[in-house]
Amino acid sequence: MLYPMLAVALAFCGIAVLGVLSARVLAEVRRLARQVEESSHRITRASEDLERAAVPLAAEAARVAQGVRGE
Repeated sequence: MLYPMLAVALAFCGIAVLGVLSARVLAEVRRLARQVEESSHRITRASEDLERAAVPLAAEAARVAQGVRGE
């Protein structure tokens, strides 16, 4: 009777350890998802800033190109 009870106790401990580890993995996945979301927003803002900064540069390049072709 000792060995079956020991087997059941060890199985319970193994399942408990797996439960704790899965909870830790879930917490880390959620944290990673938040970081990915924040990085995505930063990349979006940076691309919008780059587009806004490129408009005057493109206009200046077009003006210079018109001047070169006109000469």
